Amino acid sequence: MSTGAILTLMAVSVALSLWRLWRSDGASGWRFADVPRIASGSAEFETVLDHDSALGQAHSPSILTRADGFSVMWFEGSAEAQADVDLFEVSITRAADGRWIAGAAERRVTRAALGEAMEPRQLVVTLGNTIEDEATPGGLFVTVVSVGGWAMASVARVTMGPTGPIHARRLDMSPVLGRSNLVKSPMVAYEDGSHALPAYFEMGQMHGLWVRFARDGRVADLRRMDGRGLKPIQPMVVPLDTHHAVAFLRDFDVTRQRLLTCRTEDGGRSWSEVRETGIFNPSAPVAALALGDGRILMAANDDPEAPNDLCLSLSADGGESWTRCHRFEGDGEALRYPMLRGLGAGRIALCYSHGTKRGIRAHLMTLGWIEAQAE
Repeated sequence: MSTGAILTLMAVSVALSLWRLWRSDGASGWRFADVPRIASGSAEFETVLDHDSALGQAHSPSILTRADGFSVMWFEGSAEAQADVDLFEVSITRAADGRWIAGAAERRVTRAALGEAMEPRQLVVTLGNTIEDEATPGGLFVTVVSVGGWAMASVARVTMGPTGPIHARRLDMSPVLGRSNLVKSPMVAYEDGSHALPAYFEMGQMHGLWVRFARDGRVADLRRMDGRGLKPIQPMVVPLDTHHAVAFLRDFDVTRQRLLTCRTEDGGRSWSEVRETGIFNPSAPVAALALGDGRILMAANDDPEAPNDLCLSLSADGGESWTRCHRFEGDGEALRYPMLRGLGAGRIALCYSHGTKRGIRAHLMTLGWIEAQAE
């Protein structure tokens, strides 16, 4: 495509985006839902999943909450962004004797099935990062590529049935006709029952996105997380109270090797400029979980001497300072793309890809165990 055609396409897209925002009803409220406090409890830790890919690569796991436990979903194929990648899922439930049991890995979403479920139908070449749609029981947000690579990806909101997707629609998150948008991090709930989705734009001037949904599921508002001279992507947003939240972002530029951050003081209506922190980061996403009372648990590759190791750290002051708690060693291969979710009853699930994208691992732990590991 010629440069002129690309510029024309972008201009039309920006105009459509501005028109859409002008006519938007807007978000109905800007107060986050109350942050539940996770109690320490007894010290418990258990590895509940250790999956090795038989196809080549398994990467970017997410945690889906369930009434009887949780499940872990990831994309798997010969290699990332290839035309044989599908979404796999393992259900993890608790038996009557208290043991946690992982089922068999199932091919849950195929490219063909998702393409047929899309409205309008479209070719799906490959699949990427996927997270739970917490506003829709059993729903997903899936990163979908129909043409090109990740820079031309879009986000599909998917309704699931017993055997796979039954309906999907691409989210309208311009400015490039809904393309170059991806997801990585869990949703955040608002006091009025609506939700927001952290997302990001990966073409040209990269930036984080805060996507507000109305209670009926429409995209009601978009806010940017920008940083001058930086390339912030994959925002992980942690609410601290009804008005304050902190976002941790990956810098796509591998040369700076610093974790990025920005904050909101008005429930996500506006975000401060993205800036570098003093925390080392090898251009890798992090996971973070609000523990209540301004406390945060983070899983990150934050050791410059061992960038493949995944470390757990605690903050008692909203992310201003951190205490290292535990290290998961990569043994020369990378542990990447962590995800943390609270499961109730004081339990926390952590999953990540291991063996430099060759498998998926998941642990269950309590905050009491994490605190007991503190250096």
